[in-house]
Amino acid sequence: MSAAGTGTMLVVSAHAGDFVWRAAGAIASATQRGDRAVIVCLTYGERGESASQWLAGKTLDEIKGMRRAEAEAAAAALGAEIEFLDAGDYPLLESAELTDRLVEVYRRIVPTVVLTHPLSDPYNGDHPAAARMAIQARILAQAIGYPGPGEPLGAPPVFFFEPHQPEQSDFKPNVLLDITAAFPAKEAAMRCLPAQQHMWDYYSDLAVRRGVQVRRNAGPNLGLSSDTKGEAFMRYYPQVTDVLE
Repeated sequence: MSAAGTGTMLVVSAHAGDFVWRAAGAIASATQRGDRAVIVCLTYGERGESASQWLAGKTLDEIKGMRRAEAEAAAAALGAEIEFLDAGDYPLLESAELTDRLVEVYRRIVPTVVLTHPLSDPYNGDHPAAARMAIQARILAQAIGYPGPGEPLGAPPVFFFEPHQPEQSDFKPNVLLDITAAFPAKEAAMRCLPAQQHMWDYYSDLAVRRGVQVRRNAGPNLGLSSDTKGEAFMRYYPQVTDVLE
C-alpha cells in the first residue's frame, strides 16, 4: 500500500453517473488523505441513463451537455479529476481504438489502484464491456512492446465496485471499505445528479447496510460507531503481501 499522498486512483466508469453510486466513498477517501483520483467516463449515459431528460424533450447534444456538467460537479465534490471519452452508450461497443485510448490514460496517470465495474451484469451490457476494456488496457499498458506514448505500467490492483443488482451479477464482496468520513462528500456528489434522483436513497441505504458489515467484520476492538458507512468491492487479482493480516 502506498503512503498517503503518493497514490493515484483510476476509476473507469461506463457512464457519467456510475462512479458516484458505486465508488464515491472510495474516491473521496483517497482524495481526503491526499491521493490523486482520476475518473474516466467512457460515455455520458446519454441514451440509457437519462430517461427524465428524454421525457422532457431534450436533444441528444443537450443531454450530453447536462450529464457532463453533472458528472463534473460530482467529481469536484469528491476532489477528483474527470475525463470523458464520449464513446456512446446503449450499447457501449468494445473496440481496439477505445482500448488504446485507455492504455494512453493508464500510462499517462500511472495508477496505483484501479476501480471499475464487475465482469457480469445481465441488466446492463455497458458495464461489463467497460470492465473488459479496463482490464485489457491495464494488461496492454504493462507490455513494453505495446506502441504508444508513456512507459510500461506496473501492476496496479483492480477492484470491482458494487453493481446495482449484486446477486444477479455474481458480486461477492471480499473487501469492505469504511467510508464514514467520506460519506458527506458522497452525498454531495449524488445530489449533483438530479437526472437519476431515484438513486439517492437507494445508495444512501446501501452505505448503511455495508456499514453494518464493516462493523461486524472489523470486530469490537476498533470501536466503530453505529453510524459507520461502507462500500463493497471485489478484488480481481491476488493480493501480494509478506504478512497475513
